[in-house]
Amino acid sequence: MEAFDILLTTSFWVAAIRIASPLIFATMGELICERAGVLNLGIEGIMTAGAFAGWITVYAGGDLWLGVAVAALTGVVFGLLHGFLTVPLGLSQHVTGIGITMLATSLTYFTYRVSLPEVTSPPKIEPFQPFAIPGLSDIPLIGPALFNQTPLTYLAYVTVALVAWVLYRTPVGIAVRAVGENPSAVEAQGISVTAMRMGAVALGSALMAVGGAFLTMSAFNSFFFEMINGRGWICIALVVFGSWRPGKALIGAILFAAFDAYQVRLQQVTGGVIPYQIFLMMPYVLSILALIVVARRATYPKALMVPYQKGER
Repeated sequence: MEAFDILLTTSFWVAAIRIASPLIFATMGELICERAGVLNLGIEGIMTAGAFAGWITVYAGGDLWLGVAVAALTGVVFGLLHGFLTVPLGLSQHVTGIGITMLATSLTYFTYRVSLPEVTSPPKIEPFQPFAIPGLSDIPLIGPALFNQTPLTYLAYVTVALVAWVLYRTPVGIAVRAVGENPSAVEAQGISVTAMRMGAVALGSALMAVGGAFLTMSAFNSFFFEMINGRGWICIALVVFGSWRPGKALIGAILFAAFDAYQVRLQQVTGGVIPYQIFLMMPYVLSILALIVVARRATYPKALMVPYQKGER
């Protein structure tokens, strides 16, 4: 009974939304890339680079929002590199993505050591603080969870709405989806497939980097190695779980975050009777099971991971 009561506590849902926020940014970024036909396995490294770029900007004296902008720009740079190698050159998206992750992660760690050679513990910054929306934050249970969060969490909500609106209600979004389904038809309309895919990968990578920056500038107040901790790979799975739709992917991110928040509290309830490793793997096992159930009915973009050269039919 005590385990069930966890689900009815405000603190549990506050934590779940906070944990979901970086996943939402990165999942939306990966979704945009894949909708355009490009698998971006560089997500883990891009999130790491974004986390560091945003944090070091603020640590050096910059504004918090400047840190977010620098993180996004860092993501764009790595996204353009990934896009250049996979779109016009047509290199393997799997190999290139893993290479981007290794490059971004290694460059981040190298820059950290060069910038702070004498530091033994990560320096701290003043992160974003929770902002309660008057009226809405007073709603029982869901009010504090949804409407008493940091500005970056609110930005994550807006990002989902914008991505959904652009993809399904604007000519640019329709072109992006068409590039991921039938690039030759897009080219026949006089639209550059290369430009559309490169732009989608750059924008998607910017959102991934902002997801990483959330961890150093909103969830925590410093940068430390391994802080991304596989969140990028989870986001790739969430795109599949959401059937490449922003709304469903959002639900998936919140579910995974709820599993994660639940296992922490469940450890406290059991009092150490069950090995803590069992609880740590719970969110991932449950996510895999959910992915197996949903993925069998998912309809993926037909041109995903398929290189395209101008003039091909």
